Amino acid sequence: MRYPVVWILILLLACSCKSETGHKVIKLAHGLDMSHPVHKAMQFMADRLREKSGGMLTVDIYPSQQLGSERECLELLQIGSVGMTKVSAGALENFVPSMKVFGLPFLFRDEAHRFEVLEGSIGGELLDASVPKRLKGLVFYDAGSRNFYTQKPIRTPDDLKGLKVRVMESQTAVNMVKNLGGSPTPIAWGELYTALQQGIVDGAENNLPSFYLSYHYEVCKYFIMDEHTALPDVLMISTIVWDKLSEQEKKWLEEAARESAAYEKKIWKEAEEHALEKIKEEGVEVIYPEKEAFRERVQPMYDAFMQDPEMERIIKGIQDTR
Repeated sequence: MRYPVVWILILLLACSCKSETGHKVIKLAHGLDMSHPVHKAMQFMADRLREKSGGMLTVDIYPSQQLGSERECLELLQIGSVGMTKVSAGALENFVPSMKVFGLPFLFRDEAHRFEVLEGSIGGELLDASVPKRLKGLVFYDAGSRNFYTQKPIRTPDDLKGLKVRVMESQTAVNMVKNLGGSPTPIAWGELYTALQQGIVDGAENNLPSFYLSYHYEVCKYFIMDEHTALPDVLMISTIVWDKLSEQEKKWLEEAARESAAYEKKIWKEAEEHALEKIKEEGVEVIYPEKEAFRERVQPMYDAFMQDPEMERIIKGIQDTR
């Protein structure tokens, strides 16, 4: 979805970090519904930032793609029209190639391993990797594991053969579905319900809360808990806006962001449990397939990534994290 030039001009004229008598306001735009746990975490961050700064630095949030898709919001950050956004690491790989590591299926041994990586030195390195693109990562938000959901049961990779599966605008996601035998079809998140309803795609892949909150369970009655990837969300700030903040303001914002990430981990777990219960009530069959067959099919992705010395270094660093 592309916005008319007049809207972009309006956004450009509206400063993303305006200051009135010392009070600065940062605009944060994202594509999630207000009931989503990641939106709630960003609201938590905004509330904590207001408290820490005594109201001198605040964040105004524009949810539900009010200012554009994930890619469009990132582009607006790069020119400073919007100050902050939330983006999936999968979409971010188009701007920051090292982020594609998160698209590797079965990268993490378990949840504890994932958090050790995201909250450790490798996570910090990846958050900073976007700075040359005028984008700075502040924190990772947990987005759980991604799973397939379809209009027919999937128990083995062979069951995906010929199915059109919606993926993000991510080459890694495209390659994953191809390796598993499906036909990857990039579609914007906001257009997916209609695409499923009209048969443009046969299924998609995402986490439990997103499946439930998007009402996709109304058209897809099978949720396949294969847990193929665990793509985190990333809270980003424009370096144009970041560089205008004082050292104290940066400290307030970083503290509020870290606190919101800890809060989000808690409510995400609650959201997953709630979503699982609710989709079962709506008649969705939850399938727990044997993962080894899926893991074997995507081994060529690891082989290809290991040809790049930088990606090999990151992957081995993740694998060695205990």
